[in-house]
This record gives sequence, C-alpha cells and structure tokens, in this order.
Amino acid sequence: MRRLKLLARTGVDPLARSLVAVGVSANALTILGFLSTAVAGCLVALGYLAAGGILFLACSCLDFLDGAVARMSGSAGPFGAFLDSLLDRASEAAVLVGLVYWYAIQEQPLLSVVAALALSGSFLVSYARARAEGLGYDCEVGWFQRPERIILLGFALLLSPVHPAILPLALALLAAVTTITTVQRINHVAKIVARTR
Repeated sequence: MRRLKLLARTGVDPLARSLVAVGVSANALTILGFLSTAVAGCLVALGYLAAGGILFLACSCLDFLDGAVARMSGSAGPFGAFLDSLLDRASEAAVLVGLVYWYAIQEQPLLSVVAALALSGSFLVSYARARAEGLGYDCEVGWFQRPERIILLGFALLLSPVHPAILPLALALLAAVTTITTVQRINHVAKIVARTR
C-alpha cells in the first residue's frame, strides 16, 4: 500500500504544479474534496449507489492532490494538516451515513446497523492514531487504514448493481477489520508504553 501511495503521489505531481501555477490553494482542494464527497453521500442516500461510488473514488484522489499542492506551494502547515484530517473523517462519514439512511428507508435495519458499525469502526481507527500521536507515539499501523477503507467501500458501491450481496458483505468486512485495526493500534501503543517504563 505504501508503494501505491508513492505511485499516486508521483502521478498527481504534474497536475499539482499546474494548480499551484494558477493559484489554487491546498485548503481549497481539501474543501472541494469534502463537498464533492458529501454529494456522493447524498447520491448513496437516494439509492444511486454506483454513481455515489464513482464520485467517492474520484473525490478521494483529491486527498493526494491537496497534499502535493501544499508541498509545492510551500503552504504546508498545522492548520492545513488539521483541516485535511478533519474533512477526511467527514468525507468518509458522509458516504457511510448515506448508507445508514438508504438501508433504513429500505426497511433493512440489520444492514443499517452494519453500516453504522462500519462508520464507528472507521472513526475508532482514525481516533486511535490521532490520540496516540497526540501523546507522542507513532501509530500508523494496522490492516485497514484510510486508503484501504476507501478502496473497499468505493468499489463495493460501484459493483453493488452486479449482485445485492456485494455491498452488505463489504460493509460487514469493513466493520470487522476496522475493529481489528483499532485493537492492533491499542496493542501497538501498549507495547510502546511498556517499553518506555
């Protein structure tokens, strides 16, 4: 996954240079990415699952682009990093809340709960890392970090018209592996703390 991240960042560099040249800021791209993903969440809530998946995957690419623009423009700083992390969480939530709503109005409460569990697990993974880093510990560990979650959810939405079981299975997997990833991060921090005593 690290190689994929490096490849993606290399691929967006030419576009990032062009955006810097015309004065587009990294924060503007971050906000645009969030607003676009919120639209994807609305599409999902209305039942346009494949369209929401396409938009979600496309908008998530802006996450690489805003960072590249910040680096190239020399505008990288604490507020930009804070805004990016905050809106990343909100973007993921927009799509998962859309699914909670969609399954609720389809009178499928069990699937609505599974989507809510996937949302909770996603937040716990991110919070575990943020809290650990706030305490001074590196915590970028675990099976399902943000890129993996985006790929799984985006493609599950995209492929949902192929078979009705694809999306529920992906959500169940997402709920399970985010829980495991959270436990991995707890264990990781516990080991670091134990070594420093």
